[in-house]
Formats: sequence, C-alpha cells, structure tokens
Amino acid sequence: MAINLQKGQKIDIGLSNISVGLGWNPNEGTGGAFDLDASAFMIDANRLIPLEGYFVFYGNTTSPDEALHHSGDDPTGGNSAGGDDEIIKIDLSKVNRDIKEILFVVTIHEATGRRQNFGQVRDSYIRIVNDANGEEIAKYELGEDFSIETGVEFGRLYSRDGKWRFEASGIGYKEELAYFLSKYYKGQIIK
Repeated sequence: MAINLQKGQKIDIGLSNISVGLGWNPNEGTGGAFDLDASAFMIDANRLIPLEGYFVFYGNTTSPDEALHHSGDDPTGGNSAGGDDEIIKIDLSKVNRDIKEILFVVTIHEATGRRQNFGQVRDSYIRIVNDANGEEIAKYELGEDFSIETGVEFGRLYSRDGKWRFEASGIGYKEELAYFLSKYYKGQIIK
C-alpha cells in the first residue's frame, strides 16, 4: 500500500532499484505550453555536486556511477495520460559512496519569459516506485500553495547509517534551474 506523504515526512526506502516519477498537468487556459524539467542533484557531505556528471537532467541522462538514468525531457507534460511524465531510475547500490543526498528539483523552463509559475500547474507530484514489481511505494502531491514559485525541491533521498531514506521537501523558490546549479555546483557546466 502506497504512502501519501505530507511535506517534511520521511520514510525508509529499503530497496535498491527504484524509480522516481514526476507528473503534472497545466491548468487549462493558461496560455503557452508548460515545460517542467525534473533534475537530480547528487551531492556530497559538503552539500555540493562533486563533478558535473552528478547533475542528472534531460541534457545529462546518466550519472558517472551509472546509478541514475533520466528518461529525457517531456516538454509538454503529455508523455502519459495520468501517469509519470519524466522518470529517473535509480540503483541505490551503485551510488558513489561520496554521494550522501540526491535532491529532486522541478523547474519550469523559461518561466520568467513565459510568465508561468507552479500556481498554474495542477496534479503535480513526485512518487517512488519499486522497479521489481511496479508498485508505488510513496507519493507526494504538491499543494496549491505555490502561486509564485517557478522551481520546487519536491523531495530528497539521503543516506543515514548505511540506509537510504526519502523526505518529501516541498520547498518552493522563485528561481529557475541556474539558481540551483549555482547553489550546488561550483564548477563550470559545459553545454
């Protein structure tokens, strides 16, 4: 039975092979298409991405340790009818031992120029699925309280005492992807 998580709630994962799925639907009549992008920031004990490759997104779909695989960009939220639009498959047994946390951030591409925010998006969620049987373990649905935010940290996996746990974060920012890169990566991203 899946757990419906509340903001700040934490659960033990207890599995190695999981998928983190993201889904959303733009509100009708809000103008241009919404392009939400799921990204994973694999950070170390210093709360930084150690190497560029540990920033996993539609432009870098596999982490250097081959623990994370991103499904690629869904520029419309139309990849599925009621299902996940972007998926990050994770093998926790392969995660580099220096990585202590994996943050899942969703941003709206060109949000400022398109005058878009998460208040114009409905049914957005992050969920964890057991890859062995396709069973949903936990789901966190974003509430209505993100009317000006253009980037949201949906959740994070973190390692404590050799075990991986998931926390539903629900932290909103009026920022685009570049903000998160500047916060967690001090090197230069090559495009």
